[in-house]
Amino acid sequence: MTHPNLLVELFVEELPPKALQKLGDAFAQVLLAQLQAQGLASAASRLTAYASPRRLAAHITEVAPQAADKAVSQKLMPVTVGLDASGNATPALLKKLAALGADASAVAGLRRAPDGKAEALFLDSTARGATLSEGLQKALQESVARLPIPKVMRYQLESGCEQPGWTSVSFVRPAHGLVALHGTEVLLSVSVLGLTAGNATHGHRFEAAVDPVVLRSADSYAGQLAEEGAVIAGFAERRAEIVRQLQAAAAQVGGGVHPIQDDALLDEVTALVERPNVLVCEFEKEFLEVPQECLILTMKANQKYFPLLDAEGRLTHRFLVVSNIRPDDASAVVGGNERVVRPRLADAKFFFDQDRKKTLESRVASLAKVVYHNQLGTQGERVDRVRAIARAIAQQIGDVELARHADQAAQLAKADLVTDMVGEFPELQGTMGRYYAQADGLPAAVADAIEDHYKPRFAGDTLPRGDVGVVVALADKLETLVGMFGIGNLPTGDRDPFALRRHALGVIRMLVEKELPLDLETLLHSALPAFGDKIQDATAPLADFIYDRLAGSLREQGYSAQEVDAVLALRPQRLALVGKQLAAVRAFAALPEAPALAAANKRVTNILKKAGDVDAHVNPELLREQAEKDLYAALQRFVPEADALYDRGDYTGSLQTLAVLRAPVDAFFDDVMVNAEELDLRLNRQGLLQSLHVAMNRVADLSRLAVA
Repeated sequence: MTHPNLLVELFVEELPPKALQKLGDAFAQVLLAQLQAQGLASAASRLTAYASPRRLAAHITEVAPQAADKAVSQKLMPVTVGLDASGNATPALLKKLAALGADASAVAGLRRAPDGKAEALFLDSTARGATLSEGLQKALQESVARLPIPKVMRYQLESGCEQPGWTSVSFVRPAHGLVALHGTEVLLSVSVLGLTAGNATHGHRFEAAVDPVVLRSADSYAGQLAEEGAVIAGFAERRAEIVRQLQAAAAQVGGGVHPIQDDALLDEVTALVERPNVLVCEFEKEFLEVPQECLILTMKANQKYFPLLDAEGRLTHRFLVVSNIRPDDASAVVGGNERVVRPRLADAKFFFDQDRKKTLESRVASLAKVVYHNQLGTQGERVDRVRAIARAIAQQIGDVELARHADQAAQLAKADLVTDMVGEFPELQGTMGRYYAQADGLPAAVADAIEDHYKPRFAGDTLPRGDVGVVVALADKLETLVGMFGIGNLPTGDRDPFALRRHALGVIRMLVEKELPLDLETLLHSALPAFGDKIQDATAPLADFIYDRLAGSLREQGYSAQEVDAVLALRPQRLALVGKQLAAVRAFAALPEAPALAAANKRVTNILKKAGDVDAHVNPELLREQAEKDLYAALQRFVPEADALYDRGDYTGSLQTLAVLRAPVDAFFDDVMVNAEELDLRLNRQGLLQSLHVAMNRVADLSRLAVA
């Protein structure tokens, strides 16, 4: 038997655009889940969520008018408590039955069943299935209560309550209508937020053909809103229509132009309009003298426009507007938007022209007045620290010219923070610094580094394009990490206000992807002197933090937890080599000898741990058993070859060379007692195992590959 479909809509005042899609999905999904939990909808029921600036709605297929009755078994109490010696009900049992709506006549029908060690009494009954009106009422209240509302609004009800004008409710925005249709039937008894369900909604504020839109059935919702209400109710459908119109408008302009790709902007605009209409607008070409990042940002952030770029990605003087109305003559809409954007662009041009009247270097002194952190001082002090750390990093790499350029870039990297443009658009910090550095005639490597020292800003972002940028970016991130750990300002749970996790991943990416010949702990220690006595030495916990981030990153790249654990257990200092070590471990683990050698390695590790400090020294004259002589001979023969391969960076070859040790290692553990009674024999055998352990674990701790 098929059941009618259900449509539920809340008609509200304009919803917050950045939260609209999430609100729509949550509203619909909680409704479905609640109806399924009550047996009114099944796993086969299909959900369609709708969300527009003035409505949240859900269409659910195959919704039953009433849920099926369910058999219910309730445990009452142990038999010894509920029945006396004669088998009659005790007062405790009668009281329990009365609480459940039953009387003494139900005693004869009680079921006895084992319950652990004792036997208990159970009351079997049938629970009536909820009607759709009852179930939807509960589901709707739950859905409203669980909406991820960014900021709740409290307002008074004018009707549908005991005290109109005095009774208040809380919701994301004031709600003015509720629709609940099961097929063609209106579920009149359903109510929420002071609203009673009906079958009428409202279309576009200005362009609806009729108002209200009286829905014929649950299934006619989207169609009627489109035809009579001039509204595309579905978020995804409206978004797709905007994309189609953007592409069509760009094609109309011609010349290979295309709208800027920005999913966040597209989602926000989709949440602002109910009937999208894309129009082509333009501004004066003279504004193109301003860096395009400034113009693009002001058009996107302030006006929600889509700038048009040419085939080379350069900004053109045309842009696209997504209007919410479709007048016969759109010239007034186009002209209005062009008038609105002009002052914004003029402001950007004014800021750019004013900022270039002062050099970046002349602005550095102003950073001494900008507070960075109450325990770490001003941005000026921070710049001094970043410069010192950048010089130390460049000196480790050993390039005098690099150190000079890195010091200059680090000195100027934060200077754009006190410019008018960055004061208006903080998102442009670094970007504007590069433009102003170019205007000052600074070397390209320095200008690029000023922009790039913030990179990578997010997961998947590009790395600095040159060596100077890499050095300054490393110095900037290390200054933040060492400083914040040094004052105990660590990330906790979901709170990381100084983005320390992102900074750590940035350091890792630069060390690895740029293949820098730098040791991690040397880097961390080289940053300490720049802080003087402002911080404590927290390089040990900071190193742990970075290795944890590295482990997570490697697992996301597809390496197993065992592989990652084996390599990072050795705390490798050259992070650039970790990839080669992992590849070697993976190749070794595929060898037939690997499981036995990993297990033996784990056994060796445990023996040596109990033995304490053991030197990797062997006296051949104290080797008595043939198995220990064979193992010693194998080490003498193959370890030098493996070490030579390791020193050449051939980690895979080094581990594979040592795979031949499986047979002598197995024989050693079968035939030789390590903890011999004679002290000299015991120490010699422990030394032999230490030699084996050192040889086997240069690339990774192979004991971590052993099956537990």
